Amino acid sequence: MIGNSLTAYRLPIIVRIIGLDPGTATTGYGIIDEVDGRLQLVTYGVISTSPRDSAPRRLQLIYQELNQLIATYQPQSAAIEEVFFGRNITTAISVGQARGVLILALANASIPIAEYSPPRIKDAVTGYGKADKAQVQMMVRNLLDLEETPHPDDAADGLAIAIAHYQYQRFASLID
Repeated sequence: MIGNSLTAYRLPIIVRIIGLDPGTATTGYGIIDEVDGRLQLVTYGVISTSPRDSAPRRLQLIYQELNQLIATYQPQSAAIEEVFFGRNITTAISVGQARGVLILALANASIPIAEYSPPRIKDAVTGYGKADKAQVQMMVRNLLDLEETPHPDDAADGLAIAIAHYQYQRFASLID
């Protein structure tokens, strides 16, 4: 008699992470899977809005498109870049509004959210918190074993944010 062959197989542990680079004109996203300690690309891209639309309409579109991504890909955790206050306060306010909409959509879907500063993202992905964009993109490409660098830059940033979240979560699980 042959035993239960299902017990001989172990299902891989899969964790799906979405990384978000907020912006009103362009919000970058990257979705990765961690399968038994290895990273795999699921998808990446951007949510774009038109400057011809009103601010409320643009935020509504961002919210709707993120909800569609959540429904389609069902991430289990999320990471979002913190607002970086540069010289242009108007830009910082609109990015803050986009972040709020993204956080709302994630919270409504009961997805745990982590937030990371740009230097922490760079450090987690490259090992250097002041790495330039090209270095971050090269490491995203290498860590996900991609033939080409993801484009546009906002999408590559979304992937970097997802990778950073994976790295920080992995580290936290090792010290618990």
